[in-house]
Amino acid sequence: MLRLFLLLSVVAFWGLNPLNAQNSTSHHGTRSHSAATSSKSAASTQESAAASAAAAAAAAMAQAKAVYQRDCALCHGDNGNGQTDVGKSMNMVMPDWTNPNTLAGKSDSELFDIIRKGKGQMPSEDAGRAKDSEVHGLVAYIRTLSKGHPATPLPGSAAPAPSNAEPAPSESQPAPPPPAQSAPGK
Repeated sequence: MLRLFLLLSVVAFWGLNPLNAQNSTSHHGTRSHSAATSSKSAASTQESAAASAAAAAAAAMAQAKAVYQRDCALCHGDNGNGQTDVGKSMNMVMPDWTNPNTLAGKSDSELFDIIRKGKGQMPSEDAGRAKDSEVHGLVAYIRTLSKGHPATPLPGSAAPAPSNAEPAPSESQPAPPPPAQSAPGK
């Protein structure tokens, strides 16, 4: 009886229990089914984390859109083009956020400050109405309004990655010269 107890103690101590699939090895000395299961579990966990992150990003964008509709769209327009009756009646010239060039030269922190502090006739977005995270969400949402092509912010500012689409030509670039024409009669 003592021998059986000692044998079971050694087996338990060294993890040599053949009934425990996690500790058993194949005849080649490699991990058995449990290692493959463990790898599949890790991949499943990573996929689950990616899906959770995507769902969280979608929820944050939906929240930003709701704040925009509540606090910004009246003047800036549902689509961000700035063409609203309210803006026109107050003689305000609103930026057209559907044009990618409008936001290209502005950093996220600059846009955050404009929203949080206000600018000109635009009132500030008080901290009681929108948390900092919601204002950051507004910045990201506003960047999505530019005709399906997010504007590229200044370096060093956190923003959505630019799309693979061709950027719109810059308004500051000169137009190419007209093609040379030959003199008539030659």
